Amino acid sequence: QVQLVESGGGLVQPGGSLRLSCAASGSIFSIDVMGWYRQAPGKERELVATITGGGNANYADSVKGRFTISRDNAKNTVYLAMNSLNPEDTAVYYCNTYVLVTGGSSYVPYWGQGTQVTVSS
Repeated sequence: QVQLVESGGGLVQPGGSLRLSCAASGSIFSIDVMGWYRQAPGKERELVATITGGGNANYADSVKGRFTISRDNAKNTVYLAMNSLNPEDTAVYYCNTYVLVTGGSSYVPYWGQGTQVTVSS
């Protein structure tokens, strides 16, 4: 019913920048919180940042001041601008959104397929 398509990952040198995008499509009536999570090899998936429909953002301490989350409600798209990247940011990044589908009665979480971010010289 709902598809999330991520883009923007890749290989970047330490200190570099990347911008991730995640577009939601399908039978969408409304979207609540949108966010990004990441999972490094051998580690659990962790929260990176979330943003409400009103634009209130929340960040993990490890990315505060370096990453910026934003969203375009008209396009059902969430972005993650990542600056000053370091090797510890290497992970698969997943988009997460809470969607009320057309005809539905509650918001349900959906996940993207993940996009690899590798920070290495």
